[in-house]
Amino acid sequence: MSNNDFSALMPLMVLAGASVLVMLLIVARLSHRIIQLVSLLLFVIAFICLLNIRGMLPYEVGSLFMMDSFGAFMTGLIIFSGLVVNVFSYIYFQEKEEGPKEYYVLLFLCTLGACVLAVSEHFVSVFLGLEILTIGLYALIAYLRTRNHSIEAGIKYLVLAAFSSAFLLFGMALVYLETGTMSFAGMADVVAAESVPPLLLTGLGLMLVGLGFKLAVVPFHMWTADVYQGAPVPVTAFIATASKGGVVAAMLRFFIAIDGFQSEPLQMVMITIAIASMVAGNLLALRQKNIKRLLAYSSIAHLGYLLVAFIPGSAVVLQAVSFYLLTYFITTFAAFGVITILSDSETDADDLDRYKALFWKHPALASILAVAMFSLAGIPLTAGFTGKFYVLTTGIGQGFWLLAVVLVLSSVVGLYYYLRVVTMLFAGTRDLLPDPPARYPVFLGISMAVLSILTFALIWLGVYPDTAIGVVQGLQLK
Repeated sequence: MSNNDFSALMPLMVLAGASVLVMLLIVARLSHRIIQLVSLLLFVIAFICLLNIRGMLPYEVGSLFMMDSFGAFMTGLIIFSGLVVNVFSYIYFQEKEEGPKEYYVLLFLCTLGACVLAVSEHFVSVFLGLEILTIGLYALIAYLRTRNHSIEAGIKYLVLAAFSSAFLLFGMALVYLETGTMSFAGMADVVAAESVPPLLLTGLGLMLVGLGFKLAVVPFHMWTADVYQGAPVPVTAFIATASKGGVVAAMLRFFIAIDGFQSEPLQMVMITIAIASMVAGNLLALRQKNIKRLLAYSSIAHLGYLLVAFIPGSAVVLQAVSFYLLTYFITTFAAFGVITILSDSETDADDLDRYKALFWKHPALASILAVAMFSLAGIPLTAGFTGKFYVLTTGIGQGFWLLAVVLVLSSVVGLYYYLRVVTMLFAGTRDLLPDPPARYPVFLGISMAVLSILTFALIWLGVYPDTAIGVVQGLQLK
């Protein structure tokens, strides 16, 4: 590898080295506080390394990785996700019986896996990144091993992720058998033919099944609610954001490279998945009394919304998907950050009844959660509205009116359960709430500062989205 290769991959190398460094700190028996702060610093260093390579983009590393503007954007978004999860993790894990130090090793590895997916342009690197991500998630989901729901969630994710990897790998094998190459660019000539060979179409279909499990879209969504409920709150936030973001980036890069949007059978399958996800996700969330399960079904619907921008395959798909992921990440972290702060050493604050009259005792947390719910619902003047509008115009611009109508109608259904959470924040009186547990003031202050920044970003992206839209409009795939 040349010096430029090392420079282009430096953010990924920092993440890989960080996991080793944290292991050495654990061996040295340093405290949880020191390990958490060092981990936070390492995430910042990885982000700075990413900023330093802007001048050399686009840059191809062998035939496995392509560090272009889109890859750099997604890598930055994933590293930012790991940084935010790291901030929320201290106050959540410090009071737990399990030793929290090894958690940061797994967090770095999962972040690395998602980043590898975001810059992959070869089947080998895609599968490598996917396995680094999912194997780390097995342990993170079941990390609180004294909780029954946690072990159950870990086993369910293990079984279903193994099945999805099998589908994905078998699909890759069929595509390789037909095309003779594992490089995305090398497949373009075969797939672009007027009649796609049946074997190739079968391989692409099996890959879609494997990716569908990873993204938790209908009908591959069975694991989502149980895993979201059983996993630790910061891990749930990571699954909902960085984990799915890396898979979406790899999927988008692959389909654009092979121009798979022109295949009518694949397009019809994806339209069906998008409609089913939007409808089922919102309907299943209506009767939920657990906020983590509610957000799980909400994520299914939001992946359906994302597919509305993904399916047309036009020039603006890259920008619409990138902007929607940005708004969804920020919104999701704001919601799960509030849940993290309100959780105690015994249970997560996932029961909706615990949020009744929250505003009268914790007005800042209630306001942040309310803004996050408004954004998820797509209320104007929030980032969620801007993201949905961008997706909607992308679908309508290419004539996908059915998808646009379903998006609007399902969003109306989603208003019910999002606004139900908001109304509970103001219902009742202050006396309904127990006193908050004694927490760590420094780390609680850092978490509140991060939540405040996220909330400001939600409103700013809803009122003045021009800067962010200008950034994503400059994104390109080589």
